[in-house]
Amino acid sequence: MGYTNSKLVNYTRISPNRTSGRTCIDTITIHCVVGQCSVETLGTLFAAPSKRASSNYGIGYDGRVGMYVEEKDRSWCTSSTYNDNRAITIEVASDTTEPLAVRQAAYDKLILLVTDICKRNGIKKLVWSNNKNERMNHLNGCNMTVHRDYANKSCPGTWLYERMGQIAAAVNAQLGPEPWEKWSDGEWRYKNPETGEYVADMWVESGRNLWYYIGPDGKMVHGGLTFVHECKGLNNAGGDAGAFPAGWFYFQPDNENGCLGMMKTGNITIAKSTTDKVQGFNTAVFSEAHNGHFGACVSVNGKAVKDYTELP
Repeated sequence: MGYTNSKLVNYTRISPNRTSGRTCIDTITIHCVVGQCSVETLGTLFAAPSKRASSNYGIGYDGRVGMYVEEKDRSWCTSSTYNDNRAITIEVASDTTEPLAVRQAAYDKLILLVTDICKRNGIKKLVWSNNKNERMNHLNGCNMTVHRDYANKSCPGTWLYERMGQIAAAVNAQLGPEPWEKWSDGEWRYKNPETGEYVADMWVESGRNLWYYIGPDGKMVHGGLTFVHECKGLNNAGGDAGAFPAGWFYFQPDNENGCLGMMKTGNITIAKSTTDKVQGFNTAVFSEAHNGHFGACVSVNGKAVKDYTELP
């Protein structure tokens, strides 16, 4: 994945206190500075190797944004390599005494910055939990953590901590509604993130470059070998991904996280098929296609797919 940085940045001073590369970006960790400082002051602090500390971004008392570690790299911010490997960390200027309050300009910019981070990194919804175990283990969709989870600290202070749910709600209002919907019939539909309209006969990208097919009836196809004729794709921002080739594809069943109908590549045992001539347990081979995000079926039991059934 190619990582990008926020265009909201007003000041950049890259800290030596960082580690090149990261695991992923799926978490937001908000800290307090304990000082109503500027982004320049914070940059000077993080520039000292002896401090052995940094954050991806900082927000000054006046709402300006500083960048100290690019998003592609891991900051040294949360006393946890595990957390910093997956989180974008943000230091926010605050008072020096409890409840360590944040000024309105900094708070307003925090909402904008977190929204921007989520949009660029495919985080569809922010989920906060008051339960430490849920935060640290990312249970029930939780993707917000705090420094006190990993160290004996009060960070991010009472003021910000008590507003984490409010921050999540404000950001989610900017991110828009969840595109996936499970209806009363148990089937999944998908809304175009840009138009809010349900799509049909279209490949859609969701999350980390995973592609699913929405059939002509507007329902997500899953659990079988199915023919898909040439149709358009929709990327996870709602943009046109161009035409996708026709072919036979095997769709996995649902899983508990709603990551549905994902295609596979390589050798697969087919337990179910919409094709009468391919039923029961069969070994199929799928070629890599569309940059490896899904695979088209090329053979079943060593015979070409067209030997079992002609393509529609």
